[in-house]
Amino acid sequence: MIEFVLWVLQNLALAPYYMFQAIIHPGAWLNWANPEAVMRFIYYGASVELLFSALFIFIFITVLGIAWKRTILWQCVRGLEAFANGTGRLFAWAGLLMVLQQVMIVFLQRIFRVAEIQLGPFGFAFTQDLSWWAEELKLYNAMIVCMCVSYTFVQDGHVRVDLIYSAVRHRTRRVIDMFGCLFFMVPVIVITYLYAWFFMWRHLMTPTVTATSDLDRMLMQSRIFRWNVETIGFSPNGFNAYFLFKVLIVAFCILVFLQAVAFFWRSYLEWLEGEDSAGKYLDKDVLDDKAEELEHAIHSGAT
Repeated sequence: MIEFVLWVLQNLALAPYYMFQAIIHPGAWLNWANPEAVMRFIYYGASVELLFSALFIFIFITVLGIAWKRTILWQCVRGLEAFANGTGRLFAWAGLLMVLQQVMIVFLQRIFRVAEIQLGPFGFAFTQDLSWWAEELKLYNAMIVCMCVSYTFVQDGHVRVDLIYSAVRHRTRRVIDMFGCLFFMVPVIVITYLYAWFFMWRHLMTPTVTATSDLDRMLMQSRIFRWNVETIGFSPNGFNAYFLFKVLIVAFCILVFLQAVAFFWRSYLEWLEGEDSAGKYLDKDVLDDKAEELEHAIHSGAT
């Protein structure tokens, strides 16, 4: 146990050095014309160094906000929630695209008996079989799920199984929220990210990299590095860009992690400032009366 604590403290102490080296040597991991830089990016993208750098930033901002100015934490919360809302509101339009494309496919297939769809302005034509466009609808659905997850969290749109939460006081709720962020949201999403990161890269390049590969071995593998983006579909003429789903999983993990941090800070601030601060600076979508009644009925039925 003592060795583990020392290991954690050592990596936390070295975190500023890790970040400083990454900043002053961007070409070592961002110059993707060099295979070694790609391998460094893959390695450090799911490394102990990145984990403790993120942990150091979180602790530093938290301590700064507690010891100096509380407004620092509020600004961070507002910034992260604005990012979540902006991302979610943008990708929510994929739902409309999904509906319009489905209607178009039904009309072209059932009425006009068209075998393929060609799109593109100014002489550029993107042509795919009708089955390709039909299977691509799953990508829109994945975009909504992965990219709108933190937006839905900010809007309090996720289904919550409430056993004791509503029966306790405001400060107890905030303690439950902080505990849930640190011991449920963050550990689970970090583990998911570690699997998703290498899962994504296995479908983008060769040779295969794993979580157990060290940096020296990956730099040796860079000699045979080549891009090998997955283009295999489930049917001969079907959608063949399933690597995008792997990218979305990684994006999903990053959004949830950032929202967990924002929610922890918000819960702490609302615990500190009392019940009057509940929902402070919260940018929630406003619905008309009929839409609010419908949403309330849905939530009541789900609960």
